[in-house]
Amino acid sequence: MASDNITNYPLTEQAYRTLRKAIVQCEFPPEERLRVDELSSRYGFSSSPVREALARLAEQGLVRSIENRGFRVAPLSIEGLKDLTRVRLLIEIEALKDAMENGDDEWEERIVAASHSLRLAEQRLSEGPIALDESWSERHRGFHLAIYSGCSSPLLLNLIEQLFDNAERYRRYSARFRKAHRKKNQEHQLIMKAVLKRDKRVAATLLKKHIRGTEQSVMESVLAMHETDPELAIAR
Repeated sequence: MASDNITNYPLTEQAYRTLRKAIVQCEFPPEERLRVDELSSRYGFSSSPVREALARLAEQGLVRSIENRGFRVAPLSIEGLKDLTRVRLLIEIEALKDAMENGDDEWEERIVAASHSLRLAEQRLSEGPIALDESWSERHRGFHLAIYSGCSSPLLLNLIEQLFDNAERYRRYSARFRKAHRKKNQEHQLIMKAVLKRDKRVAATLLKKHIRGTEQSVMESVLAMHETDPELAIAR
């Protein structure tokens, strides 16, 4: 998530950003009941902003709204991951092609700056689950949003943010059980170069491979979860 100062926003937006970050970072396990009064006490918001934030998160797929029974954290499953990956490929490749058609000099500058920032963060990290490093995660999100930011469709860009947050939740939940930690810097650099060359075919191929790589890493982690602690494992 962006590390901006949320106190500059209205209370409902503050509650939304706070809860979104907590859910994406897996502070609440899948299917956990989200009680408005408990969240209000925990984060210091009144019930109204919390309830509105939960309703908004339900629209984005991070929370489930159960009629007359409140809210729960959305489940995680292999089928859900496959569906998410399918939709990400459709939406993100289309947005990337649009961005390469319409992106201007400022768009290119954003990509280069985001890529450099991400590379520095990755170079500083020792071996371990990089998806759990807050600085890397923020810069990783920033890089992906930067390459799409030249897209002419606000609706596509909004969908991409929602899909990315859902994917980030899968990455973070599974990262603790990952046997091999994938260094993504080379993948990002190749994507950046293809995008700046406006080579749609190569950029789309690299992005597809990158997104599929995340799906594969999560699926391998699920198998490791079942071996290590079946109670934590998501549904196959």
